[in-house]
Amino acid sequence: MEPSVPEFLKLARDQNASDIFIVAGLPMSMKINGTIVTHGERLMPDDIRHILTNIYQLAGSRDIEIFRKTGDDDFSFSIPGLARFRVNAYQQRGSMAAVIRLIHFDLPDPTTLGIPDSVMDVADFTKGMILVTGPAGSGKSTTMACIIDRINHTRPGHIITLEDPIEYLHRHNKCIISQREIYTDTDSYLVSLRATLRQSPDVILLGEMRDLETISTALTAAETGHLILSSLHTLGAANTINRIMDVFPSNQQHQIAVQLSMVLQAVISQQLVPDVDGKNIPVFEVMRLTTAIRNMIRDDKIYQIEGVIYSSSQQNMRSMDSSLLSLYKEGRITKETALSHATNEEMLRRKL
Repeated sequence: MEPSVPEFLKLARDQNASDIFIVAGLPMSMKINGTIVTHGERLMPDDIRHILTNIYQLAGSRDIEIFRKTGDDDFSFSIPGLARFRVNAYQQRGSMAAVIRLIHFDLPDPTTLGIPDSVMDVADFTKGMILVTGPAGSGKSTTMACIIDRINHTRPGHIITLEDPIEYLHRHNKCIISQREIYTDTDSYLVSLRATLRQSPDVILLGEMRDLETISTALTAAETGHLILSSLHTLGAANTINRIMDVFPSNQQHQIAVQLSMVLQAVISQQLVPDVDGKNIPVFEVMRLTTAIRNMIRDDKIYQIEGVIYSSSQQNMRSMDSSLLSLYKEGRITKETALSHATNEEMLRRKL
């Protein structure tokens, strides 16, 4: 017998799934540690209609007719004591389907996740810009949630998060926390960021910097004494700086380089790699802005940054390959994994 919808949502939460897939022709499926796991019998279009009707009832009896007319619907709901769920319902090949993202009430513990102190210590900055970068699904949102939680527990202030979707729920502690979901609470990143500057923020978490106007507004906000925490889909500090510069027309790039050299405080790059047990663990590169690096950004010598990080002896600065080397020496990852995720494979091979 198939589990009821609340039972299946609880099962997904207990197994630490990130997403649930409800698609005709497949059993109920969930993504756990990047792997799809199926559960129960294959679902027919009628089964899915029944499941989705139940989900709409759980979401405060939301009107399913909107979805039937448009073929798309996006909403969230909470089950007290369990979790919050973000639903994207859509039509495919004439039948209903949905992907449900789980948003946990409990914030993750950085130590358990393997986030080092060199990353968590960026929470001590009170102004400027911190960027968390890496490919999609590498855990950037989780790292940013941990940094926000650290700030919330260590100093007073007003934290405003602009997210799409909200992935972790923060409770007020030393800080007042306002969490806004793009398209649900506000129109877009740009509109909400401009409004946020009038809401007396101390810290602004900007889920993603997607376009020229948003990046430009974020840089100005960082210049005016706010702490901006945001993410980009790049790997490596030098690539991140180049990516921001390339968004702007060439006649503005020097001005942006000067702005970046003044406001940027740290770039954290991360990727997930399989450990010897097949579990995904995060690996980090951390760049802190020294005077030398600020000068390199301003003088358009970004290509030199990688070498500075690689040879840095500072405790709070480390390259991706040094992190991979440490994990290999601790016996947590294989040599092959270290080399396949290295930024400079030849140099790492010599060190191994």
